[in-house]
Amino acid sequence: MEGLEVSPGFWTSKRVLITGHTGFKGSWLSLWLQSMGAELAGFALEPPTRPSLFVEGRVQEGLTHFIGDIRDLGKLQSAISGFKPEIIFHLAAQPLVRRSYADPVETYSTNVMGTVNLLEAARQCQGVRAVVNVTSDKCYANREWVWGYRENDPMGGYDPYSSSKGCAELVSAAYTTSFFNPADYHRHRVALASARAGNVIGGGDWAQDRLIPDMVQCFAEGKTLTIRNPNAIRPWQHVLEPLRGYISLAQNLYEHGPTYSEGWNFGPAESDTQTVQWIVERTAALWHKPVSWAVDGSEQPHEAQYLKLDVSKAARRLHWNPAMNLDTALQYTIHWYQDWINGADMRATTLNQIKSYQSSTFA
Repeated sequence: MEGLEVSPGFWTSKRVLITGHTGFKGSWLSLWLQSMGAELAGFALEPPTRPSLFVEGRVQEGLTHFIGDIRDLGKLQSAISGFKPEIIFHLAAQPLVRRSYADPVETYSTNVMGTVNLLEAARQCQGVRAVVNVTSDKCYANREWVWGYRENDPMGGYDPYSSSKGCAELVSAAYTTSFFNPADYHRHRVALASARAGNVIGGGDWAQDRLIPDMVQCFAEGKTLTIRNPNAIRPWQHVLEPLRGYISLAQNLYEHGPTYSEGWNFGPAESDTQTVQWIVERTAALWHKPVSWAVDGSEQPHEAQYLKLDVSKAARRLHWNPAMNLDTALQYTIHWYQDWINGADMRATTLNQIKSYQSSTFA
């Protein structure tokens, strides 16, 4: 069975819960679903940065807001059973590689046991029909190959963050076979899938040790940008690209059940897999700002040099393909931060970018 791309009308009045809705990706997803008329709830810690898209975009205005730790099973169960969602997006995570070296216990407890708790709470709640567990492209055992990883490649992870995402994939697979088995779908009526995406960029990201936020700060303050590895190659894409994949996947899980209960890659086109140095120089050119940069010569923890996803399965079965090239992604991102610097209404800016992307993508 072939899937359908995002149908905005499908989401009207759907009861949707997002974990991690106060984070960068979660805030973009929340605003997009609000714009399509979903009845939305979020469960997360307070926004992880100051400033944050959650605050700047007034995301809380359009949802039921639960503050809680994904590691607190009782509080999570209470929120989910009280709201009674039909669809769940699980984005709550410790999302940073470098932070995982500093605090591996937090990383594993959040990313692994947090996933267990979410799936357990979903299992105990009547009415849940679709669950999308968002992990990472770093869940794969990285061999530094020049070709993209496919969904059936082995899980792995050199660092605690990557390993924790591989573990979260194994948790998802175990819950699928043990509790949400496609063969018993007529009984449990829950379809679970995992979604893997690469390095996302976009307005409203202020996470520590992230390239675009660091560049924005340097542009604003006239400082020299310090980068760790200018030759590292990443699958860069605007945040709306994988979110479109998550939304499409959730809709197909809801409508077609176990047919889509698998792992899915959402990555950029081959030409948009670029080096860190390329991103720095192109962003500076588009911003019309000079940028000086230097390599951090201190000893650094290991990070993958080369990582790329194969998205042919999503293209074939979900009709999802990259729709925004990297240059346009950088333009969207730059315009967002320039609006923010100029004191614009950032909820309006964000919703306008979503509307523009949705119009061009679904035209």
